[in-house]
Amino acid sequence: MGYHEQYSHYVGMIEETIEKLMPQTEEVFSKEGAMPKLLCESMRYSLLAGGKRIRPVLLLACCEMLGGDIEQAKVPAAALEMVHTYSLIHDDLPGMDDDDYRRGRLTNHKVYGVGPAILAGDGLLNYAYESLLANAVDYPHNLEGHMRAAKAIANRAGVCGMIAGQSIDLSSEHMAPDADRLAYIHTHKTADLLTAPLLAAAYIAGASEEQIAALERFGWCVGIAFQIDDDLLDVEGDAALLGKQTGMDAQRGKMTWPALVGVEAAKERSARLWDEAEEAISCFGERAWFMRGFADQMRMRKS
Repeated sequence: MGYHEQYSHYVGMIEETIEKLMPQTEEVFSKEGAMPKLLCESMRYSLLAGGKRIRPVLLLACCEMLGGDIEQAKVPAAALEMVHTYSLIHDDLPGMDDDDYRRGRLTNHKVYGVGPAILAGDGLLNYAYESLLANAVDYPHNLEGHMRAAKAIANRAGVCGMIAGQSIDLSSEHMAPDADRLAYIHTHKTADLLTAPLLAAAYIAGASEEQIAALERFGWCVGIAFQIDDDLLDVEGDAALLGKQTGMDAQRGKMTWPALVGVEAAKERSARLWDEAEEAISCFGERAWFMRGFADQMRMRKS
């Protein structure tokens, strides 16, 4: 099976797991133990809006590379996508980035309203952790691995992780670009949630400390390069391919690498980081073929 076929296989597993975890409910509010219909609908609207499923694919691929039980990793992968989706819903709100479109269609708050969109994001975040904990209980022989995986996801998404990065990003708007501040924003806003799936997979699969360190380095390099490329796409990208407006970073006064060092230097830094990412996983040899393919595909992305 080639890279693209393998990627599609992982995405199919993720979609199937999401549907099992969150089928559309029909009861308005009366059925005990079920989500209210509108809440479930709005959560599903964003969760099933497409996208590349990058983070859950990384989790499944990494688990398989390490020789772990991929069945144990399905729910954590789906839960991580819930965390990512909640962050996008909240990012798009008027008090944050105030975006009208995401993945080529109206953002959640444009369809359901601001209040329901906030609750949809809250719901996805909480349901992610409910799902992670329920899944951990299903594997008592590997309970420590699952708890460490859940902790890694929570930490990387939390107040010292993604939320921290978003907080500094928001408070830095219209400030003069600063390298240290920008590195902090990119590390936590983006790289943390790309490192989380690798660490979660490592803990579920029982990886060694050396392997964990290699994966952590890979995740950081991928995350920073990915964010630099995202900033570059906002400058040079095609809005139709991206499914959202371009030029918004400058309009909002966002701190970006192109704003700090210029477009060409940003491209050079991105290229170096993609090379470093592939070097970081050289210790896995041929087992890392998919991860290397992932890095190659991400560095060529146009959307």
